[in-house]
Amino acid sequence: MPDVTEIEALKASMRGARGAAGALESVAARVEATDPHGDVSDTDLDDLQRLTLANAIAAQALRGLVETMLRRRGKRAAEAAVESGSAGIDE
Repeated sequence: MPDVTEIEALKASMRGARGAAGALESVAARVEATDPHGDVSDTDLDDLQRLTLANAIAAQALRGLVETMLRRRGKRAAEAAVESGSAGIDE
């Protein structure tokens, strides 16, 4: 089996993060449709628990890979965030 390149790993990690975020769409639509004086169903809460965990893991994996790539290039993640003006936070 051939070695996975850094770019292939980055692409796979991005697909995982995007897929995990996309999986939240159906639950998000149901939550948005919930009456403000109502309650979220147990099923939706279970789905949110599972999907937000998957989202967090996928995002952290992507972040870790990007930080590894930055370190390899001699940059630290904090320096890169300051250079981009985002301080690592997307608004």
